[in-house]
Amino acid sequence: HSMMPRNCMPISEGLFSTELQCPGHNRSFAFYRMHCPKFITSINPSPPPSLSIYIHQIISHLFRSRSSAMPKHYRPAGKKKEGNAAKYVTRSQAVKDLQVSLPVFRKLCILKGVFPREPKKKVKGNHHSYYHLKDIMFLKHEPLLEKLRDMRSYERKVKKAMSKKNRDLAERLLTRKPTYTLDRLIQERYPKFVDALRDLDDCLSMVHLFAALPAVDRAVDGEKIPVKRVHHCRRLSHEWQAYITRTHKLRKTFVSVKGIYYQAEVEGQKITWLTPHALQQVLPEVDYRVLLTFLEFYETLLGFVNYKLYSSINVKYPPILDPRLEALAADLYALSRYFDASAQGSSLKITSGQQDGENLDESELRLAQLQQQLPSNEPGALMHLVEDAANEDEEDAETRECKNLFKNLKVYLSREVPRESLLFIIPAFGGTVSWEGEGAPFDESDQSITHQVVDRPTQGRKFLSREYVQPQWVYDCINARIILPTEKYMVGCVPPPHLSPFVDNEAEGHIPEYAEAIERLKAAERKEVLPLPGMGKEDLDDPHSILGIIDRAEAIEAAERKRKMSNLEKQYHEELKREVKGAVYKAPSSEIEGGEGDAEGDTGPDLDQITKDNASMSKVSMPRRKRKLYEAMEVRLSIIYIGKERKQAYVHRLKERKKKIDEAKKSA
Repeated sequence: HSMMPRNCMPISEGLFSTELQCPGHNRSFAFYRMHCPKFITSINPSPPPSLSIYIHQIISHLFRSRSSAMPKHYRPAGKKKEGNAAKYVTRSQAVKDLQVSLPVFRKLCILKGVFPREPKKKVKGNHHSYYHLKDIMFLKHEPLLEKLRDMRSYERKVKKAMSKKNRDLAERLLTRKPTYTLDRLIQERYPKFVDALRDLDDCLSMVHLFAALPAVDRAVDGEKIPVKRVHHCRRLSHEWQAYITRTHKLRKTFVSVKGIYYQAEVEGQKITWLTPHALQQVLPEVDYRVLLTFLEFYETLLGFVNYKLYSSINVKYPPILDPRLEALAADLYALSRYFDASAQGSSLKITSGQQDGENLDESELRLAQLQQQLPSNEPGALMHLVEDAANEDEEDAETRECKNLFKNLKVYLSREVPRESLLFIIPAFGGTVSWEGEGAPFDESDQSITHQVVDRPTQGRKFLSREYVQPQWVYDCINARIILPTEKYMVGCVPPPHLSPFVDNEAEGHIPEYAEAIERLKAAERKEVLPLPGMGKEDLDDPHSILGIIDRAEAIEAAERKRKMSNLEKQYHEELKREVKGAVYKAPSSEIEGGEGDAEGDTGPDLDQITKDNASMSKVSMPRRKRKLYEAMEVRLSIIYIGKERKQAYVHRLKERKKKIDEAKKSA
């Protein structure tokens, strides 16, 4: 007993089992046996003749093996996790916790909007993807998870029936296959309609992409793009374009190598999307299952958005199209006729005053009859608007400007131009359009056509009553918001550069020459006076600067005098401060030897060096945390400054290149 630690006493005779306890530690012999496996081999399994020797062996073994048995970050069993280990889990842990496969987990995360996080300290290593524990619990209680499990078990039943060659049972099971909808997820992720509009950029780009892709069904490669999905995407994209065209919400467009960019403004939200060119698409090597999962969610979202937008203009959704025009791939024109039929139906309902209980706008039969009554060669083209004074008052100034841009133009499209894009943008700005092919509203021989869009080096047959332009003329007119002259866009000519409306030329520091020409045309149309090159708008108020009375040399001399006076004033204030403090002012050697000195050598105090010294002194007196934050801000500002210098160097190179081109033209 003299070898035992204090307060450690036996409570019964069977000391080699579990009766040795410490009141202060509350640990028994079984605890030491569990946490010290070397103890079993290091002591004699049979009790020694002396109890004190036996207890001495236990205590000495514990003190010897304590440093080797305990790990560095030892956490006893049952202790609660803390920090990042408790907040984040890896993807494999999340899949194991949810008891689903990896594709199902990925699909569930896409539909619910759950994405990986970046914790400050990655417990399991840098090669893992981490998810927040609350997101995993959010997925764990999702009803869609149970539906996906039911579908998985149902597929196993069908597979089992097919393996047993029981086709009747397999077909019967396929007819009762469980399905799910994403309506509740749309309402959950977007509680307000404005939230859905803010997140519509990727949705529209994805839907327009799949609307242009070919239908692929190669089970060997794992690529399956069903035909129904492609047709549904095409239908949704045309419904969206028809609404934008009818309400004149399109604002910008730009043709690039990737595709055609569009920007519309719907309920105060700017929505930008990209559509691919109407060319044969080559499918890259990507995981189309992930893309189809995103597309499944985006199709439902765009369907809800189209329904809300169509309801806002009193048009029934989904629209009923003319099957003849739909078969001729004239979906946009079919939607225009549907809008016209809906407008006529609503006007007939207002004039009839609900006589004999007839409900005209809700009758699909009546809409179909109105579509058939519309003449097939109607020059209304796309998206006629019923003239309504109330609607005119609701439109803003920008919408009225876009609505009247192509108001008096009648455009005809040749077969080689991008038809779908021009059918979308020309009516969106008030124009009337037709094309070469069946189902067109008017033919090429119509004498009222003002412009014909062609994209070929020569034009065989020409009409003197119209102008032949390239497709770029339409896009440039839309971006400039004026009707540009057609001399530079005629057939066979090299068109001017196609400028992007998404670039701020003033922020970039370089304004292209053609952009300046467009600004002059816009100012001439608005009857405004533009400043001369190298002058600002504020110089228009000064008549002397306009007439050029002040010479450049005089201006430079005045600026130099002003700079010298400011330096002398600062020096005088410094002398006053030193005189108040009682210090003796020593004149610089330049003033003693040379008097006032030369005008060119009088530079005054170095203000940059004074600023740097003050900044360094203030940095020394800062706390360490604030000093590190200040240094990080300085690094960021230096990066911004370097970016500005690079931009200025790029602008300088452009000017030099343009100067060389002009000199080469003059010499030629």
